[in-house]
Amino acid sequence: MSKRRSRGDGGLHWDEARQRWIASVTTGYTPAGKRIVRRGSGKTKTEAKNKLKEVLRDHEDGLTIAPHGVTVADAVTDWLTYGLNGQSDSTKENYSNLARTHIIPKLGARKLRELSAEEVDRWLADLAKELSTRSVRLLHSLLNRAITRAMARDKVKRNVVALCSIPRGQEGRPSKSLTLDQAKAILKAAEDTRLYAYVVLSLLTGARTEELRALTWEHVDLDGDPEATPPVPPTIEVWHSVRAGGDTKTRKSRRTLALPLRCVKALKSHRERQRHDREKAGKDWQPGRIVFTTTVGTELDAANVRRAFRRVATRAGLDAARWTPRELRHSFVSVLSDSGVSIEDIADLCGHSGTTVTETVYRHQLRPVLLNGAVAMDRIFDPGPPKPAP
Repeated sequence: MSKRRSRGDGGLHWDEARQRWIASVTTGYTPAGKRIVRRGSGKTKTEAKNKLKEVLRDHEDGLTIAPHGVTVADAVTDWLTYGLNGQSDSTKENYSNLARTHIIPKLGARKLRELSAEEVDRWLADLAKELSTRSVRLLHSLLNRAITRAMARDKVKRNVVALCSIPRGQEGRPSKSLTLDQAKAILKAAEDTRLYAYVVLSLLTGARTEELRALTWEHVDLDGDPEATPPVPPTIEVWHSVRAGGDTKTRKSRRTLALPLRCVKALKSHRERQRHDREKAGKDWQPGRIVFTTTVGTELDAANVRRAFRRVATRAGLDAARWTPRELRHSFVSVLSDSGVSIEDIADLCGHSGTTVTETVYRHQLRPVLLNGAVAMDRIFDPGPPKPAP
């Protein structure tokens, strides 16, 4: 006759449906009085008991038992569905497309508890052969955030993605700026178009394209106060953007910019054009105070601006496929730098929290300040005219 197990040792039984031995033990009770049962299974009694011992060991170490069937695809889908609260619809769509294209086909079927850092390393290395470093970094972030959420919900014990470094990918599309002659050509080509005031403001103030699309007339002062001490020039208040929640990219990006005279003239003409549009549209006009709108008063989207800008670039004699509206901002930095404006002042005008971003992102548009030392030394130690070659 077999010896009865002691209380707390659990039970062992044969599951006919699964054709496996099941070892189980009660480890506690929920607040509602329901038993919390841990189980281990195996083809033999010994294997089942060993699995149960492993489960209990993890339990005693304070580790929650991760379910066996949760896959990477399950974790990513859960994060896309419930973990993006507060993000814009375009951001959600972008993340979903990236996950469906690059994560789920490669790693989706892998069980979370079996996913290894080596597998993630290989996946990232394969991505780096085709995608830019920025894209690889974003995909790593998406998977990392999805599994972090799964770990917080007891679906897996640890996040192996956090252990993986991000490889360098392919070179992305380099940023560039217009030369002074090209900038003048763009302004000339845009003069009789609906995009003229937009181009002028972007090029002459450095405002971001998402900031200009959210600009309202309440935040535009075309008169200023010349009688004040000191005089207040015409300004725009860059306080909002079309980003989720309406916030600017950073807190420092909330800024008030003085308007050059050309911007003032362009905005006055644009306001008059918009008045004509409102009268022509009649009851179809959409109420609002957005500065840059369609012919019926609706807000411009990024595609509207890109299409209009390509037409302007073509009229200016440029290859429209090589230029985007955001490069007007890069050109703003370049023109100021070439004119001797300090990097600190440029950073303030661009809404950067410091000069690091200005130097990193716009490094090709900044004149190397260190050359000034060589110019000064040549002036102090005048080498005289060059000697003729013998």
